[in-house]
Amino acid sequence: MKTSDFYYDLPEELIAQDPLADRSSSRLMVLDKETGEVSHHVFTDIIDYLNPGDCLVINNTKVIPARLIGEREGTGARIELLLLKRTGTDTWETLVKPGKKAKTGTRIIFGGGLLTAEIVDVVEEGNRIVKFFFDGIFEEILDKLGEMPLPPYITHKLEDKDRYQTVYAKFEGSAAAPTAGLHFTKELLKKIEDKGIKIASVTLHVGLGTFRPVKVDDVTQHHMHVEEYQITEEAAKIINDTKKNGGRVICVGTTSCRTIESAADENGIVHAGHDNTGIFIYPGYKFKVLDNLITNFHLPESTLVMLVSALAGKDHVLNAYKIAVEEKYRFFSFGDAMFIK
Repeated sequence: MKTSDFYYDLPEELIAQDPLADRSSSRLMVLDKETGEVSHHVFTDIIDYLNPGDCLVINNTKVIPARLIGEREGTGARIELLLLKRTGTDTWETLVKPGKKAKTGTRIIFGGGLLTAEIVDVVEEGNRIVKFFFDGIFEEILDKLGEMPLPPYITHKLEDKDRYQTVYAKFEGSAAAPTAGLHFTKELLKKIEDKGIKIASVTLHVGLGTFRPVKVDDVTQHHMHVEEYQITEEAAKIINDTKKNGGRVICVGTTSCRTIESAADENGIVHAGHDNTGIFIYPGYKFKVLDNLITNFHLPESTLVMLVSALAGKDHVLNAYKIAVEEKYRFFSFGDAMFIK
């Protein structure tokens, strides 16, 4: 299986640069995973495809304003820091640009001295371990100085930070949003619950590896990034009871999918717990828990296109994407949605 098998041609103008004014007014393509049949809707129609007794699995991670712009102490040269993962009380694994001159001992000043960072180590893939120095509460300083770490294909400035958060975002730790969830409003979620659909909240902190291109020709040789997840006893019970009672488990986004598939045993029972996952789902994978998926339209040759192809079949997915291009759907993080039924 080659990476190039998952390529499709996408005109740049179809990459959504800004979120819609109304989250739930995006378009919704429904793809039948058995027949490949496609139909066109608006996102609020999703409720028509959910049945009483089903379970919707959402990822309640919260994106932190992880992008910091500072200057190198002594020279004043511009340096950009991207927080990836907390490694200690005041230490983080980061991505530094430009990285060549960011050697151990380099100090970076942010906000005129409100926050200072020192590079203390260089680790795997050139990432830097950074120790921060500040007075006060780190999260408050970060909220004041940091920017949302939008994906590289979004070039417009985000005016409202909350638009890169789901309405149910709760636990801070992500460097990217679980974007399939951006389509939901609190009103729509209430209607879904009122219809008799259970909602199970899981947490997977999304890393920037989600945007990392697959650089190998052979898909199976790709090294998947590792992400931290947590499933409560309550969420595991909702999911397991749904399966036991004959309902469907419908994941909102690939991150929710990867979480429950990672936490399930060979019998499809989801276990509560706190762990890391590097699961890579591509065609040939047998889903243990997930039945259906709500997702966005993903980058060509990405691990996410491979995941949806594992569920609906590569030919069906690529044909649906071809139709989406023809119909001028909006692509990627702020784009339109797909329901794989």
